Amino acid sequence: MNLYILRHASAGERRPNPVLDRNRPLDKDGKRYCLHLAQVLNELKLQFDLIVSSPLKRSVQTASLVGTETGYESQILISNGLSPGATFQDFQRLLSECRGYENLLVVGHNPNISQFLSGMLVSPDTTMLPQIRLRKGSIARVSLDRGPAILQWLLDPRPVRALYTTSTKSSRRKTSRK
Repeated sequence: MNLYILRHASAGERRPNPVLDRNRPLDKDGKRYCLHLAQVLNELKLQFDLIVSSPLKRSVQTASLVGTETGYESQILISNGLSPGATFQDFQRLLSECRGYENLLVVGHNPNISQFLSGMLVSPDTTMLPQIRLRKGSIARVSLDRGPAILQWLLDPRPVRALYTTSTKSSRRKTSRK
């Protein structure tokens, strides 16, 4: 299985009230970034068999925008195994339920989504996890075959923006002003 782990895109400032924070949507930059990320994923010829999101609005919006722009036509699965309060065991249970899919995209929150990624890359008896920084909008590709997981790549928002800029061509002709 190819597992793609995506942290939700920018959603503005955290709200002090947890009930209101659950419904915090993506901001304008977050929505634009999702479209840029989807374009880069399209250039990489990536297609997802299943997209799973945390139930919080900003994650669902991230999953929906990226999914739509990459041609994903099925329904997005909502799972508490990706919510901010989820444990590594909840995440492993989710992966076990989705083991029949070849290309799986999961969208969640920090700090647990980074911890899930770290936990997958070490043996179960390891007490110290590697520190992995997933900024808002970062995506990682992990190969889950027999044996321990292998981190194939990790894209931070900065390279995604640069790749988006180089992959899109301007429709205007370049003319000099002399």
